[in-house]
Amino acid sequence: MLHAVIMAGGGGTRFWPRSRQARPKQFLALAGDRTLLQATCDRLEAQVPPSKTWVITTDTHREEALRQLPHIPTPQIIGEPTGRDTAPCVALAAALIARDDPDAVLLIKPADHVIDPVQEFRRMLHAVEQLAVEHPESLITFGIPATWPSTGYGYIRRGAASGTRQGIPVHRVESFREKPDQTTALEYVQSGAYYWNAGIFAGRATAFLRQFAQQKPLILAGVERIAADWNSPRSRATLEKEYPQLEKISFDFAVMEKAPEVLVLEAPYRWDDVGSWLALERLQAQDVHGNTVQGEHCGIDTKDCVVVSEPGKVIATIGVDNLVIVQDGDCILIADRRRESDVKKLVEELRRRGLEHHL
Repeated sequence: MLHAVIMAGGGGTRFWPRSRQARPKQFLALAGDRTLLQATCDRLEAQVPPSKTWVITTDTHREEALRQLPHIPTPQIIGEPTGRDTAPCVALAAALIARDDPDAVLLIKPADHVIDPVQEFRRMLHAVEQLAVEHPESLITFGIPATWPSTGYGYIRRGAASGTRQGIPVHRVESFREKPDQTTALEYVQSGAYYWNAGIFAGRATAFLRQFAQQKPLILAGVERIAADWNSPRSRATLEKEYPQLEKISFDFAVMEKAPEVLVLEAPYRWDDVGSWLALERLQAQDVHGNTVQGEHCGIDTKDCVVVSEPGKVIATIGVDNLVIVQDGDCILIADRRRESDVKKLVEELRRRGLEHHL
Protein backbone atom coordinates (compact mmCIF):
# COMPACT_ATOMS: atom_id res chain seq x y z
CA MET A 1 0.00 0.00 0.00
CA LEU A 2 1.29 3.46 -0.89
CA HIS A 3 1.81 5.88 1.99
CA ALA A 4 2.70 9.56 1.54
CA VAL A 5 4.99 11.50 3.85
CA ILE A 6 4.97 15.26 3.39
CA MET A 7 7.96 17.13 4.80
CA ALA A 8 6.70 20.56 5.91
CA GLY A 9 9.38 21.82 8.26
CA GLY A 10 11.29 24.41 6.23
CA GLY A 11 11.58 28.09 7.10
CA GLY A 12 11.15 29.57 3.62
CA THR A 13 13.36 32.55 4.41
CA ARG A 14 13.78 33.53 0.74
CA PHE A 15 10.09 34.50 0.74
CA TRP A 16 10.46 37.10 3.49
CA PRO A 17 8.51 39.23 4.34
CA ARG A 18 5.48 37.13 3.30
CA SER A 19 7.08 34.06 4.84
CA ARG A 20 7.73 34.56 8.56
CA GLN A 21 8.77 32.29 11.41
CA ALA A 22 5.13 31.96 12.45
CA ARG A 23 3.98 31.38 8.84
CA PRO A 24 6.64 29.87 6.55
CA LYS A 25 6.05 29.49 2.83
CA GLN A 26 4.53 26.00 2.86
CA PHE A 27 1.52 27.50 4.66
CA LEU A 28 1.09 30.30 2.10
CA ALA A 29 -0.97 30.42 -1.10
CA LEU A 30 1.69 31.48 -3.61
CA ALA A 31 0.30 29.77 -6.71
CA GLY A 32 -3.48 29.76 -6.46
CA ASP A 33 -6.11 29.71 -3.72
CA ARG A 34 -4.70 26.69 -1.90
CA THR A 35 -1.57 26.85 0.20
CA LEU A 36 1.45 24.90 -0.99
CA LEU A 37 0.83 22.32 1.75
CA GLN A 38 -2.83 21.94 0.84
CA ALA A 39 -2.04 21.66 -2.86
CA THR A 40 0.49 18.91 -2.11
CA CYS A 41 -2.20 16.91 -0.29
CA ASP A 42 -4.73 17.62 -3.04
CA ARG A 43 -2.59 16.05 -5.75
CA LEU A 44 -2.03 12.93 -3.63
CA GLU A 45 -5.59 12.27 -2.54
CA ALA A 46 -6.70 10.28 -5.61
CA GLN A 47 -4.19 7.53 -4.78
CA VAL A 48 -3.31 8.03 -1.13
CA PRO A 49 -6.19 8.21 1.37
CA PRO A 50 -5.91 10.46 4.44
CA SER A 51 -5.39 7.37 6.59
CA LYS A 52 -2.12 6.76 4.70
CA THR A 53 -0.95 10.39 4.60
CA TRP A 54 1.57 11.74 7.10
CA VAL A 55 2.85 15.28 7.60
CA ILE A 56 6.05 16.05 9.50
CA THR A 57 6.44 19.68 10.46
CA THR A 58 7.75 21.54 13.51
CA ASP A 59 6.09 21.79 16.91
CA THR A 60 5.64 25.50 16.26
CA HIS A 61 3.64 24.90 13.09
CA ARG A 62 1.75 21.73 13.94
CA GLU A 63 -1.44 23.59 14.90
CA GLU A 64 -1.43 25.45 11.57
CA ALA A 65 -0.93 22.17 9.70
CA LEU A 66 -3.87 20.66 11.61
CA ARG A 67 -6.00 23.69 10.73
CA GLN A 68 -5.16 23.52 7.04
CA LEU A 69 -5.54 19.74 6.78
CA PRO A 70 -8.55 18.81 8.93
CA HIS A 71 -9.07 15.58 6.98
CA ILE A 72 -5.68 14.12 7.99
CA PRO A 73 -5.82 12.08 11.23
CA THR A 74 -4.38 14.19 14.06
CA PRO A 75 -1.75 11.61 15.16
CA GLN A 76 -0.35 11.60 11.61
CA ILE A 77 0.62 15.27 11.73
CA ILE A 78 3.83 15.17 13.70
CA GLY A 79 5.66 18.14 15.19
CA GLU A 80 9.44 17.80 15.43
CA PRO A 81 10.77 19.10 18.76
CA THR A 82 13.68 20.60 16.83
CA GLY A 83 14.72 20.61 13.19
CA ARG A 84 17.27 17.91 12.32
CA ASP A 85 17.20 18.18 8.49
CA THR A 86 15.61 15.50 6.32
CA ALA A 87 17.38 12.25 7.28
CA PRO A 88 15.81 11.92 10.76
CA CYS A 89 12.46 12.97 9.30
CA VAL A 90 12.57 10.19 6.69
CA ALA A 91 13.81 7.62 9.21
CA LEU A 92 11.05 8.45 11.68
CA ALA A 93 8.36 8.19 9.01
CA ALA A 94 9.66 4.83 7.80
CA ALA A 95 9.87 3.44 11.33
CA LEU A 96 6.35 4.55 12.27
CA ILE A 97 4.70 3.33 9.07
CA ALA A 98 6.54 -0.01 8.99
CA ARG A 99 5.16 -0.89 12.44
CA ASP A 100 1.63 -1.30 11.08
CA ASP A 101 2.31 -1.98 7.40
CA PRO A 102 5.58 -3.90 6.83
CA ASP A 103 4.88 -4.01 3.08
CA ALA A 104 4.30 -0.27 2.82
CA VAL A 105 5.64 1.70 -0.14
CA LEU A 106 6.64 5.21 0.89
CA LEU A 107 6.51 8.40 -1.15
CA ILE A 108 8.42 11.14 0.66
CA LYS A 109 8.22 14.66 -0.73
CA PRO A 110 8.52 18.30 0.31
CA ALA A 111 5.41 20.40 0.88
CA ASP A 112 6.47 23.35 -1.27
CA HIS A 113 6.52 22.09 -4.86
CA VAL A 114 4.26 23.17 -7.69
CA ILE A 115 3.50 20.31 -10.12
CA ASP A 116 1.40 20.43 -13.27
CA PRO A 117 -0.46 18.65 -14.74
CA VAL A 118 -1.50 16.64 -11.72
CA GLN A 119 -2.59 13.68 -13.90
CA GLU A 120 1.02 13.13 -14.91
CA PHE A 121 2.15 13.20 -11.29
CA ARG A 122 -0.43 10.54 -10.52
CA ARG A 123 0.87 8.43 -13.40
CA MET A 124 4.27 8.74 -11.74
CA LEU A 125 2.85 7.36 -8.50
CA HIS A 126 1.56 4.26 -10.30
CA ALA A 127 5.05 3.76 -11.74
CA VAL A 128 6.62 4.16 -8.29
CA GLU A 129 4.42 1.46 -6.80
CA GLN A 130 5.26 -0.88 -9.67
CA LEU A 131 9.01 -0.27 -9.31
CA ALA A 132 8.95 -0.73 -5.55
CA VAL A 133 7.29 -4.13 -5.96
CA GLU A 134 9.76 -5.20 -8.65
CA HIS A 135 12.83 -3.84 -6.79
CA PRO A 136 12.09 -4.24 -3.07
CA GLU A 137 15.67 -3.44 -2.04
CA SER A 138 16.03 -0.30 -4.15
CA LEU A 139 15.38 3.32 -3.38
CA ILE A 140 13.70 5.47 -6.01
CA THR A 141 13.97 9.16 -6.77
CA PHE A 142 12.33 11.56 -9.20
CA GLY A 143 14.45 13.30 -11.82
CA ILE A 144 13.31 16.56 -13.40
CA PRO A 145 14.65 17.11 -16.95
CA ALA A 146 17.12 19.99 -16.63
CA THR A 147 15.97 22.68 -19.06
CA TRP A 148 18.32 25.48 -18.02
CA PRO A 149 21.65 25.66 -16.12
CA SER A 150 20.40 26.24 -12.59
CA THR A 151 23.02 26.67 -9.88
CA GLY A 152 20.38 26.37 -7.18
CA TYR A 153 19.52 22.69 -7.68
CA GLY A 154 21.40 19.48 -7.09
CA TYR A 155 21.73 17.16 -10.10
CA ILE A 156 21.37 13.44 -10.79
CA ARG A 157 23.53 11.78 -13.45
CA ARG A 158 21.56 8.95 -14.95
CA GLY A 159 23.14 5.62 -15.74
CA ALA A 160 21.91 2.57 -17.61
CA ALA A 161 18.32 2.50 -18.80
CA SER A 162 15.96 0.15 -16.98
CA GLY A 163 12.99 0.22 -19.32
CA THR A 164 9.77 2.14 -18.71
CA ARG A 165 6.95 1.93 -16.19
CA GLN A 166 3.57 3.43 -17.07
CA GLY A 167 5.34 4.84 -20.13
CA ILE A 168 7.86 6.72 -17.95
CA PRO A 169 11.60 6.18 -18.55
CA VAL A 170 13.53 4.56 -15.70
CA HIS A 171 17.32 4.65 -15.24
CA ARG A 172 19.78 3.58 -12.64
CA VAL A 173 21.43 6.50 -10.87
CA GLU A 174 25.11 6.80 -11.68
CA SER A 175 25.81 9.60 -9.22
CA PHE A 176 24.43 12.60 -7.36
CA ARG A 177 26.04 16.00 -7.86
CA GLU A 178 25.83 18.98 -5.55
CA LYS A 179 24.76 22.46 -6.63
CA PRO A 180 27.25 23.41 -9.37
CA ASP A 181 28.76 26.68 -10.50
CA GLN A 182 27.40 28.27 -13.67
CA THR A 183 29.95 26.69 -16.03
CA THR A 184 29.41 23.21 -14.63
CA ALA A 185 25.63 23.60 -14.68
CA LEU A 186 25.79 24.53 -18.36
CA GLU A 187 27.90 21.43 -19.06
CA TYR A 188 25.33 19.27 -17.25
CA VAL A 189 22.44 20.63 -19.29
CA GLN A 190 24.28 20.43 -22.61
CA SER A 191 25.29 16.82 -21.97
CA GLY A 192 21.64 15.72 -21.71
CA ALA A 193 22.67 13.16 -19.08
CA TYR A 194 21.48 14.97 -15.96
CA TYR A 195 18.26 15.60 -14.11
CA TRP A 196 17.52 18.14 -11.45
CA ASN A 197 17.21 16.48 -8.05
CA ALA A 198 13.67 17.24 -6.81
CA GLY A 199 14.23 15.78 -3.35
CA ILE A 200 11.40 13.28 -3.78
CA PHE A 201 12.13 9.74 -2.58
CA ALA A 202 10.25 6.46 -2.71
CA GLY A 203 10.62 2.76 -2.01
CA ARG A 204 9.60 0.05 0.43
CA ALA A 205 9.64 1.18 4.06
CA THR A 206 11.86 -1.83 4.77
CA ALA A 207 14.34 -0.68 2.11
CA PHE A 208 14.63 2.73 3.79
CA LEU A 209 15.17 1.12 7.19
CA ARG A 210 17.81 -1.28 5.87
CA GLN A 211 19.75 1.60 4.35
CA PHE A 212 19.62 3.53 7.61
CA ALA A 213 20.86 0.40 9.41
CA GLN A 214 23.86 0.32 7.07
CA GLN A 215 24.59 4.03 6.69
CA LYS A 216 23.29 5.72 9.85
CA PRO A 217 22.60 3.12 12.55
CA LEU A 218 22.45 5.69 15.37
CA ILE A 219 19.63 7.56 13.62
CA LEU A 220 17.79 4.28 13.11
CA ALA A 221 18.23 3.28 16.76
CA GLY A 222 16.84 6.62 17.91
CA VAL A 223 13.73 6.54 15.71
CA GLU A 224 13.08 2.92 16.61
CA ARG A 225 12.95 3.91 20.29
CA ILE A 226 10.46 6.64 19.36
CA ALA A 227 8.38 4.19 17.31
CA ALA A 228 8.35 1.63 20.12
CA ASP A 229 6.66 4.14 22.45
CA TRP A 230 4.48 5.82 19.82
CA ASN A 231 1.10 4.53 20.98
CA SER A 232 1.90 4.71 24.68
CA PRO A 233 1.57 7.51 27.26
CA ARG A 234 5.34 7.96 26.88
CA SER A 235 5.20 8.84 23.18
CA ARG A 236 5.69 12.60 23.50
CA ALA A 237 8.35 12.32 26.19
CA THR A 238 10.30 9.80 24.12
CA LEU A 239 10.07 11.98 21.00
CA GLU A 240 11.31 15.03 22.92
CA LYS A 241 14.15 13.05 24.45
CA GLU A 242 15.37 11.14 21.41
CA TYR A 243 14.75 13.39 18.41
CA PRO A 244 17.01 16.33 19.35
CA GLN A 245 19.88 13.89 19.81
CA LEU A 246 19.68 12.58 16.24
CA GLU A 247 22.36 13.66 13.79
CA LYS A 248 21.40 16.74 11.79
CA ILE A 249 21.97 15.68 8.19
CA SER A 250 20.09 15.56 4.90
CA PHE A 251 18.71 12.30 3.57
CA ASP A 252 20.71 12.78 0.36
CA PHE A 253 24.03 12.93 2.24
CA ALA A 254 23.13 10.31 4.80
CA VAL A 255 21.63 7.62 2.57
CA MET A 256 20.86 8.33 -1.09
CA GLU A 257 24.42 9.11 -2.17
CA LYS A 258 25.65 5.88 -0.54
CA ALA A 259 22.85 3.44 -1.36
CA PRO A 260 23.98 0.56 -3.61
CA GLU A 261 21.02 0.80 -6.00
CA VAL A 262 18.94 3.88 -6.68
CA LEU A 263 16.52 4.15 -9.58
CA VAL A 264 15.37 7.43 -11.09
CA LEU A 265 12.05 8.05 -12.82
CA GLU A 266 11.99 10.85 -15.39
CA ALA A 267 9.22 13.23 -14.38
CA PRO A 268 6.69 13.81 -17.18
CA TYR A 269 5.28 16.97 -15.59
CA ARG A 270 6.26 20.60 -15.05
CA TRP A 271 7.89 21.19 -11.69
CA ASP A 272 8.92 24.19 -9.64
CA ASP A 273 10.32 24.17 -6.12
CA VAL A 274 9.10 27.74 -5.54
CA GLY A 275 12.46 28.65 -4.06
CA SER A 276 12.29 32.44 -4.21
CA TRP A 277 10.19 35.41 -5.32
CA LEU A 278 11.31 35.03 -8.94
CA ALA A 279 9.47 31.71 -9.04
CA LEU A 280 6.26 33.73 -9.38
CA GLU A 281 7.36 34.64 -12.90
CA ARG A 282 7.25 30.96 -13.82
CA LEU A 283 3.90 30.39 -12.15
CA GLN A 284 1.79 33.21 -13.58
CA ALA A 285 1.54 35.44 -16.62
CA GLN A 286 3.24 38.82 -16.84
CA ASP A 287 1.58 42.08 -17.87
CA VAL A 288 2.47 43.86 -21.11
CA HIS A 289 5.50 45.44 -19.41
CA GLY A 290 6.89 42.17 -18.12
CA ASN A 291 5.77 42.76 -14.54
CA THR A 292 4.57 39.92 -12.34
CA VAL A 293 1.93 41.29 -9.99
CA GLN A 294 0.11 39.76 -7.02
CA GLY A 295 -2.05 42.41 -5.42
CA GLU A 296 -2.76 45.95 -6.55
CA HIS A 297 -0.09 47.85 -8.47
CA CYS A 298 -0.12 51.20 -10.23
CA GLY A 299 3.01 51.85 -12.25
CA ILE A 300 4.40 54.40 -14.67
CA ASP A 301 7.41 53.40 -16.77
CA THR A 302 7.80 50.23 -14.71
CA LYS A 303 8.97 47.00 -16.28
CA ASP A 304 10.28 43.53 -15.45
CA CYS A 305 9.43 43.80 -11.76
CA VAL A 306 7.89 41.35 -9.30
CA VAL A 307 5.32 43.26 -7.22
CA VAL A 308 3.43 41.68 -4.33
CA SER A 309 1.10 43.34 -1.83
CA GLU A 310 -1.57 42.43 0.70
CA PRO A 311 -5.26 42.93 -0.12
CA GLY A 312 -6.23 46.54 0.38
CA LYS A 313 -2.66 47.84 -0.07
CA VAL A 314 -1.43 49.51 -3.26
CA ILE A 315 2.16 49.58 -4.49
CA ALA A 316 2.86 52.52 -6.82
CA THR A 317 6.07 52.79 -8.87
CA ILE A 318 7.61 55.29 -11.26
CA GLY A 319 10.56 54.73 -13.57
CA VAL A 320 11.89 51.47 -12.13
CA ASP A 321 12.81 48.12 -13.61
CA ASN A 322 14.21 44.75 -12.55
CA LEU A 323 13.07 45.04 -8.94
CA VAL A 324 11.41 42.72 -6.46
CA ILE A 325 8.96 44.73 -4.32
CA VAL A 326 7.01 42.93 -1.61
CA GLN A 327 4.76 44.47 1.03
CA ASP A 328 3.49 42.31 3.87
CA GLY A 329 2.25 43.57 7.21
CA ASP A 330 4.83 45.78 8.86
CA CYS A 331 7.61 45.13 6.31
CA ILE A 332 8.51 46.09 2.76
CA LEU A 333 11.23 44.42 0.69
CA ILE A 334 12.81 46.25 -2.25
CA ALA A 335 15.56 44.32 -4.00
CA ASP A 336 17.44 44.22 -7.28
CA ARG A 337 16.01 41.13 -8.95
CA ARG A 338 19.55 40.01 -9.82
CA ARG A 339 20.21 39.72 -6.08
CA GLU A 340 16.95 38.22 -4.92
CA SER A 341 18.84 35.15 -3.69
CA ASP A 342 20.34 37.44 -1.02
CA VAL A 343 17.00 37.72 0.78
CA LYS A 344 18.20 34.87 3.00
CA LYS A 345 21.26 36.97 3.91
CA LEU A 346 18.97 39.90 4.65
CA VAL A 347 16.99 37.79 7.10
CA GLU A 348 20.23 36.87 8.84
CA GLU A 349 21.18 40.56 9.00
CA LEU A 350 17.81 41.48 10.53
CA ARG A 351 18.42 38.86 13.18
CA ARG A 352 21.95 40.13 13.83
CA ARG A 353 20.61 43.65 14.35
CA GLY A 354 18.07 42.51 16.90
CA LEU A 355 15.05 42.87 14.62
CA GLU A 356 13.76 39.32 15.14
CA HIS A 357 10.24 40.64 15.79
CA HIS A 358 10.02 41.30 12.04
CA LEU A 359 10.94 37.74 11.11
